[in-house]
Amino acid sequence: MAERLESLKAAIIGGLSVCFAFALSILLNTFVFAKYFQTLAFLQSDVDLHLWVSGAVATFTGLLFGVTYRYIIRSDKNPQLKAGGVLAFGLVRGLTQIELAWNSHTIIWPFLLLAGESVLWFALAALALNIAIQLRWVKPFSSV
Repeated sequence: MAERLESLKAAIIGGLSVCFAFALSILLNTFVFAKYFQTLAFLQSDVDLHLWVSGAVATFTGLLFGVTYRYIIRSDKNPQLKAGGVLAFGLVRGLTQIELAWNSHTIIWPFLLLAGESVLWFALAALALNIAIQLRWVKPFSSV
């Protein structure tokens, strides 16, 4: 039961971190990228159902990332494991966006930006989880 509680705490931290990163990226897309780069104008978002669903999906993937990341890194100090976990989640999400652009024959540059954004979301969540583990808010999974 104690391991489940630690996994729940990791999930909450991961979900909140990705939710925060999602909100930050929406603000950047709306107020910076879309205004200065015409090819990225479609990134400008109005608050609607699509945005809420995207935020919920991002938060849910952050929850899954938090649990998975805790099991991936265990109590190891291997930086390749940490980077691999971030890239696995970020690239799966990002490459599907690139594939969507490729298959719909639209400009691919905005989707490359979104793919990079996805990797950054999970990097931020990993950073938050690493800090939580260092502060002993979350215990790493013990590899027995």
